[in-house]
Amino acid sequence: MEVRKTDLGSVRFVKTAAALPAPGEVLVRVERFAITANNVTYGVVGERIGYWKFFPAEEGWGVIPVWGVGVVEASAHPEVREGERLYGYWPMASHLTLVPGKVGPMRLMDGASHRAGLPAVYNSYLRLDAEEGYDKATDRARMALWPLYATSFCLADWLAANGNHGAEQVVIPSASSKTAIGLAHALIAEGSPLRRVAATSARNAGMVAALGLYEDVILYEEIEERIARVPTVIVDMSGSGDVIGRLHRHLGEAMRFTSNVGVTHHEAAGMGPDFIRERSAMFFAPAHIARRTEEWGPGAFEARSTAFWRDAAGKSAAWLTYRDADGPEATEAAWREVLEGRARPDEVWTAAL
Repeated sequence: MEVRKTDLGSVRFVKTAAALPAPGEVLVRVERFAITANNVTYGVVGERIGYWKFFPAEEGWGVIPVWGVGVVEASAHPEVREGERLYGYWPMASHLTLVPGKVGPMRLMDGASHRAGLPAVYNSYLRLDAEEGYDKATDRARMALWPLYATSFCLADWLAANGNHGAEQVVIPSASSKTAIGLAHALIAEGSPLRRVAATSARNAGMVAALGLYEDVILYEEIEERIARVPTVIVDMSGSGDVIGRLHRHLGEAMRFTSNVGVTHHEAAGMGPDFIRERSAMFFAPAHIARRTEEWGPGAFEARSTAFWRDAAGKSAAWLTYRDADGPEATEAAWREVLEGRARPDEVWTAAL
């Protein structure tokens, strides 16, 4: 499934013959993948960050990357067996040929030449069958929540490492997004002193409040009336120029820093005159992961983030429902629902082509 890079709602399906793997390659059937606002972000910032480079398409078209589970359908690699289950970064497609490199007992890397300069976290595939206590029943939670909650874990760690930028509260626009919910979990888990303030729509306010993760739940219309002008850090999942501009204007010097993470409100993207650029920056989780991996040593980041994911995903089971889209038409419909902001925050789509 491809989309126009300049119009993510323009979709087409392309069929190609799946070639048998050459020596050193494996052909993987993409069994199922999640579709969330995170994937919309990949498309919106695809040119700027390089997300279109992972799975190249014809000029003007792009393949949205997704997280999911694949099964090795044919193998011409001596260390990777047919039938093996892999978790990682896939195209919205039925199959992908990998060139396994750095094959270890738990992970392998895709050594395809066009991916060589791209962030390692996206080129790494978890060998699920080797995971202690692996249960296929957790696949949907893994594909939907692991990439989002990994970013949440990174954000909480980044805030703590920077002394919370001297803030007393963190305001989180699009607080119903799963990355925002994961961030709230992570801040609670580490005992952060930041007061957690959710900014959300009237439609989602009840669900956000019921989570019990935020100390204040503020409607977007109430920003100026209800958000205290105390030292504040903003972790923005919305990408809404209007919302962030209003927050910056309202808080003024009290706005210590804004981390731009997602674009759930991509249709309202574009920062206006009130946006304080010198105290704002886009957060790129792979860069934080690479830095922490170097600082903490081999396996330490993965161990800590996985422990957090297991705990937060377990707690999320109480409110999260999975919906399945099978086949091209259903997958396109699910993509449009997420792209157009119609998806419920307490549901997540998983798809198979």
